Amino acid sequence: MNLPGTRTLRARITLLATVLVAAVSLLLLWLAWTLVRDSLDAVPQMPPGSVVVVDGVTVDASTLAEHLRVHARNRMLLFGSIAFLLVVAAAAILAWTFTSRVLLPLREITGTARRLSVESLGERIGEIRSRDELAELASTFDDMLDRLQAAFDAQRHFVANASHELRTPLSVIRTELDVTLADDDADEAELRRMGGVVRDATERAGQLVNSLLLLARTDGAGLGVHEPVDLAVVVDRAWRAVQREAAQRGIQATFSVAPAPAFGDPALLERIAGNLLENAVRHNVDGGWLEVVTQPGPRWSTLRVRSSGGLVDPAGVAELFEPFRRAGVARTARSGAGLGLSIVRAAVSAHGGTVTAEPIVGGGLSVTVHLPVR
Repeated sequence: MNLPGTRTLRARITLLATVLVAAVSLLLLWLAWTLVRDSLDAVPQMPPGSVVVVDGVTVDASTLAEHLRVHARNRMLLFGSIAFLLVVAAAAILAWTFTSRVLLPLREITGTARRLSVESLGERIGEIRSRDELAELASTFDDMLDRLQAAFDAQRHFVANASHELRTPLSVIRTELDVTLADDDADEAELRRMGGVVRDATERAGQLVNSLLLLARTDGAGLGVHEPVDLAVVVDRAWRAVQREAAQRGIQATFSVAPAPAFGDPALLERIAGNLLENAVRHNVDGGWLEVVTQPGPRWSTLRVRSSGGLVDPAGVAELFEPFRRAGVARTARSGAGLGLSIVRAAVSAHGGTVTAEPIVGGGLSVTVHLPVR
């Protein structure tokens, strides 16, 4: 199938090749005519009144020389014009034919691109016969489709999980309201109990919505604020928010925080430290421990949070940075929305840093963040 775009490109390439061949042919004809003319001009001139015998006929020498010049010029123009037309026609035909073969991979790429949609992102160009720039273009196009398909799959998965997470508190609210309103004998205590359940469910839904908004703000977006920030100060502020919860659960916290400069959005950097400390407390065990370390460096500052907790499969550590994934608990558990490390990864990437995690022997998780100093 010849697509309009490839037909236009094919015609343009054919026209360009034909024009170039015609120009070269004209140049060669001009050179040939110049050589013939110079050769005729170099013929020695006979003295006036000289005669020569041609096929038994006596001819004046000057007349013969002029006749030879005219004859050579006419034959040169005749055969040169015929050769010029043949060469140009052959160039046009060959260019049109071979351009079709050369542009065949491009037609395949264009056809695949036209057939693609959100529902058919699995189609690929695959291997093509050529091994030139078009093959590189096809490979690049397939790689781009792989990334797009991964992004769409992640988006579908994210939306499905977000819908499920939001459905849970909404279902709790609806059930509590239906049961309480259907009970004609419900007293004040029952209404208060229902109000408490509804309040907890709405708080969970609100936290999830806030986390989704923060993740959408940081994931793939640039920073709106660039300021120098001390990670030690950020950790101190984040710890105050979870210190009471840690004390209630008997978690022993150890801090080894040195001034560690970073550069970026103070609110997002505080959210990084806050999410790491919240995870370290909420996914810990009663009477457990946690360690927080900040270290400066010439190019990178380090924030490391280690804590005890449940056993974490080393093979599944990378998945903890995906939305709605939690270490050692079900996705539908009530302890958070499973967006903490996803937000950490997005915020760290927005700052140009890196974040890694590794399980601790005996149970727990260690998360290390590297942030650029400038």
